[in-house]
Amino acid sequence: MRAVWSFWSKPYERSQGRTWGTPRHHLVAWGLSHRLARAHFEETMLVTDSAGKRLLVDRLGMEFDHVSTELDRLDGVDPGWWALGKLVAYSLQEVPFIHLDTDVFLWKKPEAAVLDAPVFAQCPELHGTGGELNPQAIERLFVRHGLSLPPEWSWSASPDKAWFREENCGILGGNDLGFIRHYATDAIRIVTDPSHSPAWTEIGRKDGYNMLIEQFWLSACLEYHRSDPDSPYREVQVRHIFPTMDDAFDPRKAALAGFTHLLGDTKSHPEVSSRLDRRLAALDPVFHRRCERVSQSN
Repeated sequence: MRAVWSFWSKPYERSQGRTWGTPRHHLVAWGLSHRLARAHFEETMLVTDSAGKRLLVDRLGMEFDHVSTELDRLDGVDPGWWALGKLVAYSLQEVPFIHLDTDVFLWKKPEAAVLDAPVFAQCPELHGTGGELNPQAIERLFVRHGLSLPPEWSWSASPDKAWFREENCGILGGNDLGFIRHYATDAIRIVTDPSHSPAWTEIGRKDGYNMLIEQFWLSACLEYHRSDPDSPYREVQVRHIFPTMDDAFDPRKAALAGFTHLLGDTKSHPEVSSRLDRRLAALDPVFHRRCERVSQSN
C-alpha cells in the first residue's frame, strides 16, 4: 500500500486552515509524519505544487518514491478551499493508498481489517443540523443561484434530519479506487465549476465549508450508492480506525491504536511543539537540524 501526503503551498502561505506554532514546527511535523509512516508502508508519494516541491524536496531533502506537482493546476483557485489539495491527491491514485494529513502520526500500522477495506477513514462524526453550517445551507445557497448539486448531496441532506454524518479524513484511503476517484472528482467539480462561482462568492472564510466538501460529501456518496441497487458502488463499505470521534481523541484509546491526530489549534500549543521537537530529534537528529536551517533561511 502507498502512503500519500499532499501539500498545496498557497493555503499554507496565506495561513488558511489550522497552522503550526512556527514554520519550523510545520517542517518538523512533516518529518515525523513521513518517517513514522515510511516504516509501515512500502511506497510513498507527495502530491504538491512547484513551490511545495522546492520547500519539501529540494530544500528540506524529504525522500518520496513519487513526487507529483499536479497541484499547480490549482493556480488561481481561492486558497481558502484548502481541502482541494487533498481531493486532487485522492483522485490521482492508481494503487491502494492511505493519505495522511501532516498532523497525523502513525506509531503503529493500522489493522489489516481497516487497510483492506474498500474505503477507510479515521472515524465517523455526527453533527446537528441546527447550526448555520450544514449541508442544507449549501443546498439553499445553490438554489438561490439557480444551481443544482449532485443527487448524492440532495438525497443525504434531507431537511427532516436532525443530524448529518461526516467521515473524518485525518486519514483517508482504500482499495476501491473507482469509488474514491468518483467521490474526489465530483467534490473538486462542486467547488471549481465556473458556473458555481456566483454562489461561492457569498461566503467569506471557508474553513467549515471545506469539511462539508471533503467529509460530508464522502459520507453522502457512501450512503447514496449503498441504497441504490443499480449503482456500481452499492457494495462499497467504509471502515474506521476508531468507532467514534470521542474514541479518536481519547488519549488512552489513541495510544492503544498507535495513532495521533492533533486536533485544531493544539498544533500551535507550546507543549505539543516541544514534544514534536523531542520526538523527531530522537528519531532523526540530522533531519531535525535541517528543519532549523531551512526555517531560518526562509
